[in-house]
Amino acid sequence: MSQIRGRFNKDADKLAETYTASIQFDKRLYPYDITGSIVHARMLAKQGIISEQEAQTIIGGLNSIKKEIEQGKFEFKPELEDIHMNIEARLIEKVGEIGGKLHTARSRNDQIAVDMRLFTRDAIAQSIAEIRGLQKALVDLAEANKDTVIPGYTHLQQAQPVLLAHHLLAYFEMLQRDADRFKCCRKRTDILPLGSGALAGVAYNIDREFLARELGFDRISQNSLDAVSDRDFVIEYEVATSLCMMHVSRLAEEVILWSSAEFDFIELDDTYATGSSIMPQKKNPDVAELARSKTGRIYGNLMALLTTMKGLPLAYNKDMQEDKEGFFDTVDTLLATLEVMASIVATLHIKTDNTTKAVRRGYLLATDLADYLVKKGESFRTAHDIIARLIGYAVSQDKTLDMLSLEAYKQFSPRFGEDVYSITVESSLAARDNIGGTAPKRVAQALANARKALEESST
Repeated sequence: MSQIRGRFNKDADKLAETYTASIQFDKRLYPYDITGSIVHARMLAKQGIISEQEAQTIIGGLNSIKKEIEQGKFEFKPELEDIHMNIEARLIEKVGEIGGKLHTARSRNDQIAVDMRLFTRDAIAQSIAEIRGLQKALVDLAEANKDTVIPGYTHLQQAQPVLLAHHLLAYFEMLQRDADRFKCCRKRTDILPLGSGALAGVAYNIDREFLARELGFDRISQNSLDAVSDRDFVIEYEVATSLCMMHVSRLAEEVILWSSAEFDFIELDDTYATGSSIMPQKKNPDVAELARSKTGRIYGNLMALLTTMKGLPLAYNKDMQEDKEGFFDTVDTLLATLEVMASIVATLHIKTDNTTKAVRRGYLLATDLADYLVKKGESFRTAHDIIARLIGYAVSQDKTLDMLSLEAYKQFSPRFGEDVYSITVESSLAARDNIGGTAPKRVAQALANARKALEESST
């Protein structure tokens, strides 16, 4: 901070210095800051703004600083406020006043903007890769249990039979949309802000096309005011992450429910469960519970940044320093959660005996019975009422549908015949033979499509 206090007669108060410093969290941007600075130095030399020898001296110093940081030998100084000033000050120490020429035609405002965009691009790539990992685990589990039937639920009440693979592929679809959202975010992140200066552009003959090409940006920002004050791409990443974490939280919730004694559909691997400090019989789904809970902090980070940005006049304001801590936490939390959930799914044991019992003991074929009457000439609304009364009777008699006699069926409709007993879980599944349905052949095709999508995404 003291490096840029030229018009002031007093040094910053130590309390203010500590309060405004960002080096404790923005130091992780060092590889992007150095990469951007190296390309900027090359551009300055190319344009004759500094000499080629000066550029090489600067680049050599920057590469040396990068090694110092990677080897843990670099001293980050809070009084220098941020990663940019820490690197620049060290560069001047190493190469002398030539190092001060690096900041020609550049402001910390467009410098941090380019650093954040480079970081976000990498975060997007890593996020998509981790999404693919969880998708693969879901597809592997679905394929290994492609014949397993479970109760499908609405309102957390048993509704109709579905294939477990069909259920798992619902999460594949959610994650596919998440990956697409991150790809769209990449498009709006891939814009070069460097060359915008503090807010008005720069008064040098720079080559922004060169900068964009060398840093791998698809486009160049068209308004300098917008370029240095835009954090839409960070917000958009956090929106995409919030949706992704919401999906992961739903999956985690089902892992938690299904592993409970009341459901007992799955067994968690010991490596992803914990015991109780007082109850020796417990096997707690703590890892899944944390995945569920961490979704809240992701939402919080999004709301914090939206609130920070909502009232800022153009262009850069110090408030925007608050874009980083929550954003870094969002990236780290998403990547860790996707990775651990993929491992949980990959090690799940499906208790097929229990899922089969759950399907057989309920009234999951009620809709099929209504459809049966419709095919016999009844209107669906009347058929619905008949079957509702039939189920009420079966419940009162403590009997499942297959335990009812034909005479009992005929009490509710003369349209019932012996063929009512041909309605089974298997026939119910097979009847849902349309695109997106749970019929075995449709699910088999969906599995093949999912596997193909994963293979194509890896090429």
